[in-house]
Amino acid sequence: MRACDIIKKKRDGYELTRDELLYIVTGYTAGEIPDYQISALLMAIFYRGMTEEETVALTKVMLSSGVVLDFSDIESPKVDKHSTGGVGDKTSIILGPLISAAGITVPMVSGRGLAHTGGTLDKLESIPGFRTALSLEQFEENLKKVGISLIGQTEQIVPADRKFYALRDVTATVDSVPLIASSIMSKKLAEGIDGLVLDVKVGSGAFMKNTHDARVLAKTLVHIGNALGVKTVAILTDMEQPLGKTIGNSLEIKECISALHGRWPKDLKELTLSLGAWMIEVATTVCDFTFSVNGKEYIGFEAYNAGLLELIHDGSALTKFADLIAAQGANPALSGRPDLLPSSKMTKQIIIHGNGYIQSIDAEMAGIASMLLGAGRRKMEDHIDHTAGIVLNKKVGDSVIAGEPIATFHYSNDRDVKEAVDTFLSGIEIGPEKVEPRNIVLEVMQ
Repeated sequence: MRACDIIKKKRDGYELTRDELLYIVTGYTAGEIPDYQISALLMAIFYRGMTEEETVALTKVMLSSGVVLDFSDIESPKVDKHSTGGVGDKTSIILGPLISAAGITVPMVSGRGLAHTGGTLDKLESIPGFRTALSLEQFEENLKKVGISLIGQTEQIVPADRKFYALRDVTATVDSVPLIASSIMSKKLAEGIDGLVLDVKVGSGAFMKNTHDARVLAKTLVHIGNALGVKTVAILTDMEQPLGKTIGNSLEIKECISALHGRWPKDLKELTLSLGAWMIEVATTVCDFTFSVNGKEYIGFEAYNAGLLELIHDGSALTKFADLIAAQGANPALSGRPDLLPSSKMTKQIIIHGNGYIQSIDAEMAGIASMLLGAGRRKMEDHIDHTAGIVLNKKVGDSVIAGEPIATFHYSNDRDVKEAVDTFLSGIEIGPEKVEPRNIVLEVMQ
């Protein structure tokens, strides 16, 4: 085979075989095929797309470039949850301990934030001492001991994806559903899981801005997972406004701790419980698993929600969170002492100049404002300030009075604060009529 022939075939709109994809992925990972040829192929895929069979084949060969974990000796079902990324999206940090407390093993290989979207690893690393760079042996040990572990992608897990993603980032080929889907699913399927629940965000703060594109991505992800033997469900969820009341790493950890104590905003609570109920449903589908809490069995989605809330109320989920952070190097006392988390040097109240009701809070503008304060990255290599971010006093539908602070900015460097304020306020719309926020769960695909 020759790379140029494969590039020409895809350029002309033909379907690539598994052997051709294997040749490309193996050759590029080994350094035998140069960047410029892969760049040409990525652009051809961007314009020509891939069939479902091609996308499944690409995922399989990406997956085979590294280690596929095997946790078959862990008897409980292994189920993960993955989000396509949003603003204030902190559900994994609540869900992981909560679902583990329900008796399901949760192996999570998570990512970092880029631009206006936050990353689970960045949030966790705002906890003093918390280590995300664990070996695969430590990852497995924690899963067996605690029932949950959250780590970053290692050199052994899908090394091909690291090279391909870095090249996509600089060749304007990120926005391709087959490339997005194969990247996500190759990493997820390497975790040794039985089931997967995907939170596919749609809206201003999401990667997918409209429902049609989100549906296409969700359908592709679900098809790949089920085709490769992992029960997969995708949930389309709203990202028109930030999720919860906080944006930024340590601020979001504080909100997660509050949620595990049973104090959480309506939208965060609803989404977390919905995702959790689907994780339990998947577990019951793939394994002989019964969800019970304190001797009481729960069957069906409404009952799953009630059982998950019981795990919050009886302290089981909070205890699991303490066990998780202790196993990964942090102080478990933090579960009851969020004041132990680092805080910013400065704060600024953001005042609204008008009366009425909040019609919209543009999630992307809020995310960019948080990034300007230091909470995010423009480029993957940028340093972030774990203490920076935004606390929202108001959400869509809330009333406001002129002169009232609608948010608080947290930061340690005031260089870009004015731009952050202007950016944030540009995404706020005030009107005379009270509006209801959109439903947080839009659609389920399986």
